[in-house]
Amino acid sequence: MNRRFVLAAALPALLALTQAFPATAAPRKPPMPAPKPIPLADTVRVTMTTELGTIELELDGKHAPITTANFLRYVDARRFDGITFYRSMHLDWGTPPNGLIQGGQRDPRKLFPPIAHEPTSQTGVLHKAGAISMARNAPGTAAADFSIMLSDMQGLDAMPDSSNPDVQAGFAAFGHVVSGMDVVRAIWDAPRSETLGEGAMKGQMIAKPVKVLTVRRSVIP
Repeated sequence: MNRRFVLAAALPALLALTQAFPATAAPRKPPMPAPKPIPLADTVRVTMTTELGTIELELDGKHAPITTANFLRYVDARRFDGITFYRSMHLDWGTPPNGLIQGGQRDPRKLFPPIAHEPTSQTGVLHKAGAISMARNAPGTAAADFSIMLSDMQGLDAMPDSSNPDVQAGFAAFGHVVSGMDVVRAIWDAPRSETLGEGAMKGQMIAKPVKVLTVRRSVIP
């Protein structure tokens, strides 16, 4: 069976976990002020320091400006500090490591409004091994959950010829890992719970989520 077709058919299982696991409600507090925006460069390096090591990312501000600016907004406001990688998806076919890891901000008090969707058919930033991509429910709902690919996952790219609007849109990739894929692999290899998760995501939840200590721009203009 064509792997692209299989991945496209499995898209509902790859949506942001906020669909199956709503963020826990918390008492309302005044929202944190947004930092003054820094001009968006064509490429932006970001250092993500986790408890298992450091991941260096290069974000594509030239081709995916909306998604990149959104990610950097969380970085500059330090709203990614203390988040976790909580999901490790292993594909049932191909040569390991294959699949993705997912993390993000689950506290509703620290979320900015969702952003417009940037399909890969528009940006040209594809879901290759090492790519970082926004998790979402419907197109246009992405906020602060993201995934890093362990392998090429072209079924997550936009498929304009599909009759399914969700598959047409695909997911919004916006950069890639430039160093630290060994750390991504270590997170992917982390023990998973047999009971956590719902539906297709059952068994994909990391038993002890991997903490992200800080996320910072590598060089501030």
